Amino acid sequence: MFSSRRSRTFLVGFLVVLILFLDQLLKIWVKTHLSLGESIPVLGSWFQLNFIENRGIAFGLFLGGDTAKLLLSLFRIVLAVFLGFYLHRLIKEKAPVGVLIGISLILIGAVGNVLDSAFYGLLFSESLPGQVAQFLPEGGGYAPFLQAKVVDMLYFPFIDTTLPSWVPIWGGKEFIFFRFIFNIADSAITTGILYLMIFQWHYFGKKR
Repeated sequence: MFSSRRSRTFLVGFLVVLILFLDQLLKIWVKTHLSLGESIPVLGSWFQLNFIENRGIAFGLFLGGDTAKLLLSLFRIVLAVFLGFYLHRLIKEKAPVGVLIGISLILIGAVGNVLDSAFYGLLFSESLPGQVAQFLPEGGGYAPFLQAKVVDMLYFPFIDTTLPSWVPIWGGKEFIFFRFIFNIADSAITTGILYLMIFQWHYFGKKR
């Protein structure tokens, strides 16, 4: 299965299109249905859609300044182009399917978040607390090309508690395990990198 070049190309293309579609579909729904900071419980307190936006890297990590934001967007574009060519080469060389999937996931993450930065500022009004963004507003979007914020919403606060007073330093303070808020594109990058490091390291370790 997936032994021919055509089947491998189909697998990569299907994976990229499917996950990118789901990533953008969820982002657009959140952007047009939730105000900034609004949260919807999905599985009780364990899994929530918590709408935030960031100008940074991933998982809500902050990167300040318009110049830094532009450089980050350009880096993502260069990375996506490089990964696209690299995937094409791997398909020709009949690399293992696992390697193709791992690189594809990283490509999806780069493209998914650069779409936000490139176009969301042109297509949507700004999301604010208590105010849902509008698609194609009359006055135009809220940011120029490559300067928009990335939409994040996946929140898994598995543990949300107050630490006992006897705990050194942090006693009596709120503790949230995994407080990061991210999106499907972020998940794709992280999953792809971890998968390649754990299961496909031997392929990249060979002298090629």
